[in-house]
Amino acid sequence: MKSVPISSIMSKNVVCVSPDQKIIDVKHIYEKKKFHHHIPVTENGELKGMISLIDFMYNIAGAGLSDNLTVYSELKVKDIMTPNPFYLNVTATVEDAAKQLEKGYFHAVPILEDNKVVGIVSTADIIKYFLNSNL
Repeated sequence: MKSVPISSIMSKNVVCVSPDQKIIDVKHIYEKKKFHHHIPVTENGELKGMISLIDFMYNIAGAGLSDNLTVYSELKVKDIMTPNPFYLNVTATVEDAAKQLEKGYFHAVPILEDNKVVGIVSTADIIKYFLNSNL
């Protein structure tokens, strides 16, 4: 079970942002229902960074919900992203992902193929996999 390819459980419709986008776009992504994990930052499909909800919240501390606030139009994604994030290749297994997520440094891992983001796997994906695998 643990040797199952990560591609079989990863989310393939990955929401990404570019380094030069304004963080208002990040706010709108996090406001969507059922969006909980990190957002990959890409340029031409290649991974440049990650934004977590914590990164976002830390950088807008006290800003409020109005889209018209200055912080949302002044800061860009590259100002708040974590550069050079950890990732796994599409050849990784569920076990590889579980071992990395278990360390607790992050809650989602982008999945790359030929240096392009093709998926993302979160701790919730790993939990669902093991709950549904009839171990």
